[in-house]
Amino acid sequence: MAEVAVAAFDAEAALASRRHFWSRVAIYGLLGLFAAIYLIPLVVVVLNSFREQADIARSGLISFPRSFRLDAWTQAWNTYCVAGTCEGMKRNFFNSLWMTIPATVISTVLGAINGYILSKWRFKGSEILFTCMLLGVFMPGQIALMPWAFVLGKLGLTNSTYGLILVHVIQGISFTTLFCRNYYVSIPDDLIKAARIDGAGFWRIFRKIILPLSPPILIVTVIWQFTGIWNEYLFGVVFTSGVQQPITAALVALTASGTTARAYDVMSASVLIGALPPLLIYLFGGKYFVRGLTQGAIK
Repeated sequence: MAEVAVAAFDAEAALASRRHFWSRVAIYGLLGLFAAIYLIPLVVVVLNSFREQADIARSGLISFPRSFRLDAWTQAWNTYCVAGTCEGMKRNFFNSLWMTIPATVISTVLGAINGYILSKWRFKGSEILFTCMLLGVFMPGQIALMPWAFVLGKLGLTNSTYGLILVHVIQGISFTTLFCRNYYVSIPDDLIKAARIDGAGFWRIFRKIILPLSPPILIVTVIWQFTGIWNEYLFGVVFTSGVQQPITAALVALTASGTTARAYDVMSASVLIGALPPLLIYLFGGKYFVRGLTQGAIK
């Protein structure tokens, strides 16, 4: 009887092992299929950026390159004609850079200060103010086009990078305030009270206590703001033109050009040039982004 029981147990264990093996094969196969579907467009764009236009015209967009060339990248960066100029994507790339970095830094700093005030220096009506600020998180950008056009016109900031910086700073304050406020709520109030008893004021508490505890949420906020501002094109298309446009607006103009012969090699290189900064941000800061979100969720 014991031998029969052992044999039955071994058979059941072997059956369970086979089921576990095939379930893992199915799961990983399904995940691999989804990953391939997601990555195939990126692979096609990358390969086309190194192909000759004649090769693309002859073999189609989906094909392995017969030779790898960097001519499309050089042309996309320096000489390709887009948005009325033939200076490539270089000027638009630096427009986006000069716009995104200040807007990210300023909106993050303002969000940290707002979150600090709304979590640790509450006043009458602060919750109502916070609720009103949250409306900016859910408000579509299209609603703000006319008001922003009026404001930028009055300030003389139309068709300029400075105007876009102002727009993105104000538009981003809702997100940065939400992130920082929800993170700072978890900091014990007794810590702030003890600092106030010791004579520390508003700014000293912020510098000595709040900021040293803030790197996880500040990293999340910076990555969120940088990628969001860099990839945004609605305001860039509406409020700028020509040499003042950010790279996303230039890419829209590139794809919407009326020419019958499309330089898919140069267009692919241009798309990758525009995608590189946020891609690098996530490549080097992605683990900190996930870590910051996890810490905020646990808190």
